[in-house]
Amino acid sequence: MRLGVAILLLVGGWVLPAQAAVKDQAASGFTVENSEWVPVAPDVAWRGLAEVGRWWPKDHTWWGDASRLSLETRAGGCFCENDGARQAQHMTVVFAEPGKLLRLTGGLGPLQGMGLSGAMEWRLSEENGGTRITLWYRAGGYAPDDLRTLAPIVDRVQGQQLAGLAEYLRGTP
Repeated sequence: MRLGVAILLLVGGWVLPAQAAVKDQAASGFTVENSEWVPVAPDVAWRGLAEVGRWWPKDHTWWGDASRLSLETRAGGCFCENDGARQAQHMTVVFAEPGKLLRLTGGLGPLQGMGLSGAMEWRLSEENGGTRITLWYRAGGYAPDDLRTLAPIVDRVQGQQLAGLAEYLRGTP
């Protein structure tokens, strides 16, 4: 998939979270980080994270229905989308420490089709009677185009995904 097509697939209306940043970027990859505070305990945030089909933006699924998403929060677990015979493995869980850290590997959306891979971390830490959720993603690999152009787009999309979780945990989906 050409870079321009990937950008068009990622572009949409986004709500930026309280803290968002492209941490670094190079022709071969980038790191983005978004952070939100929610008024729930880390164990509650962890359970909400696992209910991905209830908060993930439907326009960032393959078949337009977030309820078809699942996330197994255990090593080897799948972040998958199932629509009968149409199925997608978005990422694989490689590390799980309930209430603290969930690490997945893989390329999301168009990045997968571009042959890129990444490491994503959902970091949960107790803060001011609630939980600071930090969504960190580093992606890279060979691409004929400069991946720096994707960094701000992926950052905004990740911000939208984190905002969906934060709204769900605040009880205002």
